[in-house]
Parts: sequence; C-alpha cells; structure tokens
Amino acid sequence: MLLADFKVLTFDCYGTLIDWETGIVTALRPLLDRLDTEPGRDSVLERHAVHESAQQAQTPAMPYSRLLATVYRSLSEEWGVPAGWDECLAYGRSVPDWPAFPDSADALAYLKQHYRLVVLSNVDSGSFAGSNARLGVTFDAVYTAEDIGSYKPDPRNFAYMLDKLSGLGVEKADVLHTAESMFHDHVPANAAGLASAWIHRRHGREGYGATMHPGAMPHYDFRFTSMAEMAEAHRRETR
Repeated sequence: MLLADFKVLTFDCYGTLIDWETGIVTALRPLLDRLDTEPGRDSVLERHAVHESAQQAQTPAMPYSRLLATVYRSLSEEWGVPAGWDECLAYGRSVPDWPAFPDSADALAYLKQHYRLVVLSNVDSGSFAGSNARLGVTFDAVYTAEDIGSYKPDPRNFAYMLDKLSGLGVEKADVLHTAESMFHDHVPANAAGLASAWIHRRHGREGYGATMHPGAMPHYDFRFTSMAEMAEAHRRETR
C-alpha cells in the first residue's frame, strides 16, 4: 500500500493539524493559576479528556464552544476553584487561538497538489473557521460535529462523511483517514472500513494526553510523527 494509492485525505484537525494540547493548557491558565498545587501537564490533559468525552456522550448536539465552557466549569468544580460562567464561556471561545503545529500549513499546501483534503472534526463551524485561517489551505469539504449532531468516536460521524463524499463521487477505497487520536479517529475508522494514517504527535510521551484510552489498539496503515514526515514520504514515493 502506498500513499499515492489514495485520492482523498480526510483529517482530524485538533491534535493532528492544530496543537490542541498546548491550546488547552494555555487557555486553562486562569484556572490553573488559582490552584495551590498545579497538576502536571499530562494530568491536566487527562482530566480534561474525561470531562470532555463524558459531556460529548451526554449532550451530543451541544456546540463545541458551549461544551468546552461546560468542561471548564466541571474542572473548576473538581479542583475546588470557583469560576464564573463568563470565564467558562471565554474558555469555550478559545479554539481559534489554539496554535497550528509548525509543519501543518506547509505540509497541507504540498498535499493539496495531490489530493482532495477533507476535515472531519469534533468542533463547531465557527471555531473551525478560526483554526482554518491558521492552516492556510482551502479544504474541499468540512464536516463538523455541529453539522452531524454527534461527536467522534460515534460511528455516525464517519457514516455522515462517507455519505457526503459518495455524493462527490468519492469511493471508500479512495480515502485515507489521517489523524492522531486512536480513540476519536482510528477506532471508528477501522469500524468504517477506512485505511488510516497515524500522525503520532505524542511520540516519546506516555499516555494519550487530551484523548481517552482507545481500549484495544486499532489498526493503522501508515505511521508518521508529523505532517512534514507524511508529506516527505509522499515525495519519496512519487520521485
């Protein structure tokens, strides 16, 4: 199997193209600064993942910016640090401030020359628009949790994407799903029968950071530690 066998790259955005873990920890700073003892970075991310995943399961139609505000409030309650609702809402609006990984824009610009690029993301459309401006590429299609009414890893999200892509003349065999999160993306991509590329941004670090443990390790067809490495692998194939 080669990267050049595919015609469409479908992307998770946050954790793959956008450095959401840095964005999360930075935007949580007002809350963390009020703690007597601040947890380690991975501990913060793991607790965020627990509350976020639970909230997504309980309120699948809630827009992501509102859902993040609820997560912020849950963390403030868990850590015993009161936070006003305005502060919670400010956290929910922070997504457009989350930085892109340094290699994302250049890699996407290169890959755009060879593939259709599609986003399947657990955010609302307004939040993604802010992130898209940081990535500097026009995606051929964008499907958000707000559009679908559920959050990955719900299989509905992949079924929705594949149905939309079918309407654009794209067959499942043409698609390579490209993502960091085993929990949100590779497990449901396996269930949907999609080939996948793991962008292992957290290589060299323990645990799963801002995502939940996936359970049994899913299958993936390619592994890269960055988008730059993926783009370079494609260059080598096509020389």
